[in-house]
Amino acid sequence: MTRSREGKRLFVLDTNVLMHDPTALFRFQEHDIFLPMMVLEELDSGKKGMSEVARNARQVSRFLDELMSGVSKEKIDQGLPLHAVRYNEDLGKASGRLFFQIRHLPNLLPETLRGHAPDNNILGTALALQEDLPGSKVTVVSKDINLRIKAAVLGIRAEDYSTDRVLDDVDLLYSGQLQLPDDFWESTSKQMDSWQENGRTFYRVSGPLVTDWYPNQCLYLPGDDGFEALVRKIEADGAVIELAENYRAARHSVWGITARNREQHFALNLLMDPDVDFVSLLGTAGTGKTLLALAAGLAQTLDNNFYREIIMTRVTVPVGEDIGFLPGTEEEKMTPWMGALMDNLEVLTKSEGGEWGRAATDDLLRSRIRIHSLNFMRGRTFLNKYIILDEAQNLTAKQMKTLITRAGPGTKIVCLGNTGQIDTPYLTETTSGLTYAVDRFKDWEHSGHITLLRGERSRLADFASATL
Repeated sequence: MTRSREGKRLFVLDTNVLMHDPTALFRFQEHDIFLPMMVLEELDSGKKGMSEVARNARQVSRFLDELMSGVSKEKIDQGLPLHAVRYNEDLGKASGRLFFQIRHLPNLLPETLRGHAPDNNILGTALALQEDLPGSKVTVVSKDINLRIKAAVLGIRAEDYSTDRVLDDVDLLYSGQLQLPDDFWESTSKQMDSWQENGRTFYRVSGPLVTDWYPNQCLYLPGDDGFEALVRKIEADGAVIELAENYRAARHSVWGITARNREQHFALNLLMDPDVDFVSLLGTAGTGKTLLALAAGLAQTLDNNFYREIIMTRVTVPVGEDIGFLPGTEEEKMTPWMGALMDNLEVLTKSEGGEWGRAATDDLLRSRIRIHSLNFMRGRTFLNKYIILDEAQNLTAKQMKTLITRAGPGTKIVCLGNTGQIDTPYLTETTSGLTYAVDRFKDWEHSGHITLLRGERSRLADFASATL
């Protein structure tokens, strides 16, 4: 790099950044990017297979191939303009250049970090660039916390790749419910209309309060006789809200399940509404996410015939061997991952017909509940299905998009998860696909979200969750 770089920033990308997001090449606006030769070697070794990481590695190679197409060695040495790639149209305006390591750089690492480890090679490259280009701000970008720690120890600027971060803080994530002010009725009664339609009660509300509401947001006034409603339509000068169906009463139970708290009550209203195509439920262990979703699915599939069947799936992040090493068919391979499904079915299928009645119920459920692996979702279209995606916090934003776009006419998708229990490497609470979906769907009139707060599993589980 012979051209002047006074005041310019030069980002040295780690391999895991590109494998996490292939479009990272175009996410640094006017700044330049440097790829060490070790990164190209790791991309080459990681491109084999059908995993998401391998697909991303191959996509990076395609981007690089297009950037270098018909370009001479001299032009490569001067830096490839990143705006030359046609994919860049949807990625903002990247006006910087891409540089490759074209010569051997002196190893300035201390003796304690010498060796052939890829991380040390990248750090050595960044340190040499920092010495070679004193007028440039050299920054290592990596998803690897340990690499960033070592960079800081060596005096190298290091940052996490945060472009895919949905929010600055997960506490800012849309909760799906809103407490109304105590003077709600007094302040809106003069501008409020009310009516009943098909046995349901509706209100048309206007005023400054409405500007902060979202479609299908859950509204409430606290108290024993508290008001609970859902926003059904956002209008230019107000909003239409509907009084929530009472799923706390035994006569309105959903497959024998009644709501035990306000959040569960709102969740059942969203799950049982056929006009809501996408529902996301967040909550810690024991808040009832899977039980509520499964009960609503059985009621609408077996009782109301809204859907043909229930499809249950989840991300298989293994503790031991991968799913491919398990024997049997796809459903048999997925069975060990579906303990939550089996546990909740036991609660929902308490038959009074003795052993014969339980066997008949099990046969019926097996014919209407399917277990699928996410590995085989690409290219499929689901018609009139009720899809439950468990452990959705372990999906990336791209994987979440791939799954949701499988939905055909008449299909409802329910995403369940706890952003405090992420097992996928390089995913955090703010970059999880579940967080991404909740934030992007909150303005859509056919989606709903609620964060479950209270554990209802048992007094032992509640005490353990609070104190351990």
